[in-house]
Amino acid sequence: MNRKSIGLVLGPLLFAITTLVGKVYLGETTLVIATAFWMITWWVTEAVSIPVTALLPLILFPLSGVLSISEAAAPYSSPIIFLFMGGFMIALGLEKHNLHMRLALNILKITGSSGNGVILGFMISTAILSMWISNTATAVMMLPIAASVVQLLSKDGFVQSERTFALALMLSIAYSANIGGTMTLIGTPPNVVMAGYLNQILNFTIGFSEWLMLAVPIGLLLIFITYLLLTNVLFRNNIKNVEGSEALIDDELKKLGAISLEEKLVIFIFGLTAFGWIFKGQINALLGAPLLTDHITAMIGGCLMFSTPLDLKNTKKLIDWEDTKRLPWGILLLFGGGMSLANALAHVGLIDRIGELVSSYSNVELIVLMVLVTGLVLFMTEFMSNVALVTILIPVIIAVSEGISIDPLFLVVPATLASSCAFMMPISTPPNAIVYSSGHIKMSEMIKAGFFLNLLSVVILTLMCYWVIPLLF
Repeated sequence: MNRKSIGLVLGPLLFAITTLVGKVYLGETTLVIATAFWMITWWVTEAVSIPVTALLPLILFPLSGVLSISEAAAPYSSPIIFLFMGGFMIALGLEKHNLHMRLALNILKITGSSGNGVILGFMISTAILSMWISNTATAVMMLPIAASVVQLLSKDGFVQSERTFALALMLSIAYSANIGGTMTLIGTPPNVVMAGYLNQILNFTIGFSEWLMLAVPIGLLLIFITYLLLTNVLFRNNIKNVEGSEALIDDELKKLGAISLEEKLVIFIFGLTAFGWIFKGQINALLGAPLLTDHITAMIGGCLMFSTPLDLKNTKKLIDWEDTKRLPWGILLLFGGGMSLANALAHVGLIDRIGELVSSYSNVELIVLMVLVTGLVLFMTEFMSNVALVTILIPVIIAVSEGISIDPLFLVVPATLASSCAFMMPISTPPNAIVYSSGHIKMSEMIKAGFFLNLLSVVILTLMCYWVIPLLF
């Protein structure tokens, strides 16, 4: 039997055993723990689709009497989910009208045609795009462009420096896509999961602009370190000029043509939404009440994408409902399921008990604890979905933080960021798998580069969060 088949049986089996054995001792709490075991087993083994597992609370909690159906379903309509949905809708507009391609090509044109210049251009383009659209979609878009650049070098066969350049270029796309997603709240699913838990469990809201001030400096530092590691330490290429790269980029830009009305409208809506996120406090001060939230701003931007006409007859809009086939609805269900489980854990007092249990270990130095948690999450996410990992661990980390009387942000934030910094394995993140499929990377080379980058990430995430979190929050 394979892992999925084992998990499919093991999940409900653990639920049944836990319920039968534990109900005598823990009562209602047992049913929640049993449900958690079932969900974690299916998430880790991916026995069924991860979003489908997230629907189990809607079935098990009402049937067991732990929560009513309305209580179990409430987290699936959390404001955080609509923040992410609005971001998805804006990203659909960017992708549909090729604005992301135009941005990437223009950045590549600026950074030059040397080997390291091309790599830097790809890293900057990929990171910026991943801040706003799916890192998977970004990697898929950037890979063919990178492959075309590599083909320019392979006309007369690869020499070692050219093979090294191709390897570093492919890795730079995956790593930049992973890092770029961490820099905005909507850039990667773990960020939204974290924000939802903080809001639900602690009644604490991280604003879009606050996250930018925290995560952008960290992301830029990680990008810079990654660039130096790939180009000056592990994979030096010494290529002074990638002949034909400038012409290739110019050709791609010519295919896009002059900037269209659709692109201009998308830029306007995107800029308007970003303005609302960044200057939310000032806008609310002018309104005289805290009416505008990040969630409302995101939905305004999303609805404008659907309602902005492209002609006087009002027959075409920037995006149509048909385009939402590409919207990752499963991720939204996953958020809801994770928060419903956390809600039940809090309802039966289990999160408080975890906090009380670890309160006797309060003498551990904060910086040491941050290193341990960040390192644990980062290396665990090499082997399982980062969304599932964060969904499982964040409520526990919050409980541990409260149990030893430290601000949960000191552990929750670096752990969340670390979940998107898996660089060693092709299975760790979709961008890793996408660039590995190019054929220019050996498993041993990705593990080598990723291992060093993982260690550096633990240090950077820990130190930056340790210094910056007290200043912002």
